[in-house]
Amino acid sequence: MNIKKLPNQLIDQIAAGEVVERPASVVKELVENALDAGATVIDIDVQTGGKKRIKITDNGDGISQADLSMALQRHATSKIQSLDDLESLLSMGFRGEALPSIASVSRFELISRHKDAEMAYQINAHGGEIEGPMPAAHPIGTTIIVADLFFNTPARRRFMKTDQTEYLRIDELIKRVSLSRFDVTFRLSHNGKMIRNAQGCNASSNSDILKHQRINQLCGKDFIENAIYIEQQRGKLKMSGWVAKPSWNRAQPDRQFFYINNRMIKDKLVGHAIRQAYQDVLFHGRFPAFVLYLDIDPELVDVNVHPTKHEVRFRDSKLVHDFIFGSIHQSLAHTRVGEMSATVAEPLPDYSQMQHRMNLSGGGQSGGSSAYAGNHFQSSIPGQGVREASFGYLDQVAAGSQNLPDYPSMGEHNLPTKEGEHPDIPPLGYAKAQIHGVFIIAENQHGLIIVDMHAAHERITYERMKVKFAEDALRNQKLLVPIQVNVSSREINAVDTHRNWFEQLGFEITVSGEESLVIRKIPAMLANADVENLIKDVLSEIVALGSSQKIEAQINEIMSTMACHGSVRANRQLSIMEMNGLLRDMEQTLRSDQCNHGRPTWTQLDMKQLDKLFLRGQ
Repeated sequence: MNIKKLPNQLIDQIAAGEVVERPASVVKELVENALDAGATVIDIDVQTGGKKRIKITDNGDGISQADLSMALQRHATSKIQSLDDLESLLSMGFRGEALPSIASVSRFELISRHKDAEMAYQINAHGGEIEGPMPAAHPIGTTIIVADLFFNTPARRRFMKTDQTEYLRIDELIKRVSLSRFDVTFRLSHNGKMIRNAQGCNASSNSDILKHQRINQLCGKDFIENAIYIEQQRGKLKMSGWVAKPSWNRAQPDRQFFYINNRMIKDKLVGHAIRQAYQDVLFHGRFPAFVLYLDIDPELVDVNVHPTKHEVRFRDSKLVHDFIFGSIHQSLAHTRVGEMSATVAEPLPDYSQMQHRMNLSGGGQSGGSSAYAGNHFQSSIPGQGVREASFGYLDQVAAGSQNLPDYPSMGEHNLPTKEGEHPDIPPLGYAKAQIHGVFIIAENQHGLIIVDMHAAHERITYERMKVKFAEDALRNQKLLVPIQVNVSSREINAVDTHRNWFEQLGFEITVSGEESLVIRKIPAMLANADVENLIKDVLSEIVALGSSQKIEAQINEIMSTMACHGSVRANRQLSIMEMNGLLRDMEQTLRSDQCNHGRPTWTQLDMKQLDKLFLRGQ
């Protein structure tokens, strides 16, 4: 068959196959065009899940009569003019493919009035046949009607799902877009019924309240109540938003919203960084929830990677990965009793230079020593086995230790203030009893506290192990028989690039050929690990993402197991002083809300909940 140039209509339909997958794809492209036009109000009206009709109206700048003729031409756009524009892109659209692609597979109408024009003009297209422009009546802004989607490509039409399924995809899309622009009002109607009405906020409105209202509508009313607000900046990278506490997790990844320069994305590198940040605080099989915004110099990110623009490519993927990981990891470290501060105010360390400390020294205490100090780490040193950790509180108190704060007791002299607070009562209060050698019952200013003593002690021991392990430096051991590993040439380059990092972790790796390595020393903690496959996985991840935490993760997993076996066991009878010492250490230990496996360590029943249990006051 001879090579021939394809007809323009067929070219448009091929392009439509990439850009227009279903009605939600049409809505996405048209809403993004409205945002680029400066719209502050966008109305989306769909019928039968968008298969019969999609109508989108905005109050943006509009399109002039002269530009309407070009609007349906392929690769015609007002958003970029040169390669420099493409490399510093901030607009949502830029390829000039959306409108001609949509018009080629639908009955298409576009009515627009430019902000400087006295009247509006309309252009129509039916399966690629264009009519107009012609005068029309319309306020400043644009209305686009897409009817009978895929009417001329029946094979594509058969691939669409039920009306309800297609509508739910549109609804989910509008949820995600509306979280990217709090300053814009989004209204969604389906079959004549208003479904969503997210009011935009401006400089004169109480923006925080409106933002929270929109997030509550889309993520659930209890998301904000269980989320930590973060705001971090390093160089040309800035991230802000909300991450849910590990205890507020989901069975599905349906509350995960991430935006780069207000563009919603689903990127593998970003997802990997967030999963790593939640690694030892989230219960297995569960998913974190977050609404996060990354602002980055547009020259450092390429959005022209995928037809849907959901994936991006970073110029320095390792820098971005470490920044996202470090910001979230640091904020989650403060999910501890008595420190539910919503903002992480301290500056972010340079994680690209301190990557080996992200997990190993991410824990520990802030503010004073603990009754555990100098007493538990004999069991955390490799080769000495694991024994049950002992509580030395009574001996330390008798010896005059200052480790336990001298809090007053909850007596009559410590009544609530006018605001209902006990200023001298610690967050977890004071121990009253132990139940079946498993739970500690304590009383604080709000009511009843129940603590799983093994889970709490496990987290405390684990965080102390991480700090001690980092402070002692990573002990390594020389292998009697070096391990030879066959890898790719790109992975050889990764070893050379990250040689200092491997040495800091306790590895000695030398290049023995164009595609082979020799491992001569390994961290003592990994003496029984499958080192060959671990190094292969690490190098594969470095090549793909620019960094890896697999080594730290495996070391942490070993320490987590040791902490579990070295923590106080069920049926261990504790004195009141020992129980109070455990409560105080929980208050000073990072991530103490969850054990190493993501299970909660404590819960609170306030007086209203207790009254309700016994029908008091009813």
